[in-house]
Amino acid sequence: MTYLQMSREELQKEYELQQKHFADCKAQNLKLNMARGKPGAAQLDLVSDILSCFVDPAECFTDGIDGRNYGELAGLPVARKYWADVLGCKPEQTFIGGASSLNLMFDIISRAFSHGLLHSPRPWSKEAVVKFLCPSPGYDRHFKVTEFFGAELITVPMTATGPDMDVVEDLVKDPLVKGIWCVPKYSNPDGIIYSEETINRFANLKPAAPDFTIMWDNAYCVHEFEGEYVPFPDIISLCEKAGNPDMVYEFASTSKITFPGAGFSVIATSEANIQYISGLFGVQTISYDKINQLRHVKYLKDKAHTLEIMKKHATVLGPKFGVVADMLDKEIAPCGFAQWNRPMGGYFVSLNTMHGTAKRALSLCKEAGVVMTSAGATFPYGNDPQDSNIRIAPSLPPVAELEKAMDVFCTCLKLAALEKLLEKN
Repeated sequence: MTYLQMSREELQKEYELQQKHFADCKAQNLKLNMARGKPGAAQLDLVSDILSCFVDPAECFTDGIDGRNYGELAGLPVARKYWADVLGCKPEQTFIGGASSLNLMFDIISRAFSHGLLHSPRPWSKEAVVKFLCPSPGYDRHFKVTEFFGAELITVPMTATGPDMDVVEDLVKDPLVKGIWCVPKYSNPDGIIYSEETINRFANLKPAAPDFTIMWDNAYCVHEFEGEYVPFPDIISLCEKAGNPDMVYEFASTSKITFPGAGFSVIATSEANIQYISGLFGVQTISYDKINQLRHVKYLKDKAHTLEIMKKHATVLGPKFGVVADMLDKEIAPCGFAQWNRPMGGYFVSLNTMHGTAKRALSLCKEAGVVMTSAGATFPYGNDPQDSNIRIAPSLPPVAELEKAMDVFCTCLKLAALEKLLEKN
């Protein structure tokens, strides 16, 4: 019998049972963190040999370039070739950055506001209003970047195949709509892979703004933890074919391949865009860390070898996502008040609980020593209108700790739902 089918007396009895279990959870004095998609220690250990793979000064030379010195703003040729191989584009369409792809995204939006992009009639800061589309549930840090610069954030519903393209195609008719955030593979947090039709509709958009920009964050492009690698279309060539060669900026990094905050990142876009942003970025820096580029290229080698490394990550991540799925199936599915995704890759599980209970459930989790991503974080301005969506990030805790955390989480979901139902009855 689901919670929705229970009488008030049955709900009260179940509530008392879950309260007792919650007290037992609190008595454990847990201090568990599932707030962000951070690789666990076992994942970091399996790639730690990168620290010793680069020891000979002679290895600092490549293509006649001394990687120890200034220069090569867009990145070393070997680094650009590496990312072109992974993303399926051309080396000339890549710009290599530092450790953070989010930093590159911030820089693109920052330059759009301060100077405008390649086809901007004026800097975005000179516009009366700048609107930005935010498929939701989505990545909170994306939303905060455009919010930081004062853009008006517009929620776009997510579907099983990606953002609702009917909505997107209608909204881009407004010349004040300057762009959209996208995570095309294993989207954060839903774990959705955009369909071929969705991607083609993106490439063929006809926005009113000449500088409309697709921020294509391909963060999980090689991040399967179950099943075989899933190929993805090259959005850059699709946009070019559709007559929109400069409309997309694609981003990726090695943050969840090697070490977060200590790898290297990339922008992939048209050669015209590369030339334009090089002129802007060249004022900020002479060059990024080429020694790190060399170290990573030597270690990762190419796409094929990178996928072999990702299979090792999968042996660590797969069981953790299995714990989440098993616990939800066992504890929450019979209660009938929540739905969730079952991704095959990426770093998150997205759960939609009973409307009006997400904040309460996560407050109870915190009280019991389990910290999770704040309710509402997956929507613009941190405001989930249904107070329903919760992002689960299973990657950091070891399996034994994750099992405890999920026990607490399921208990808190039940308590919050029961409280809501008892209010109504």
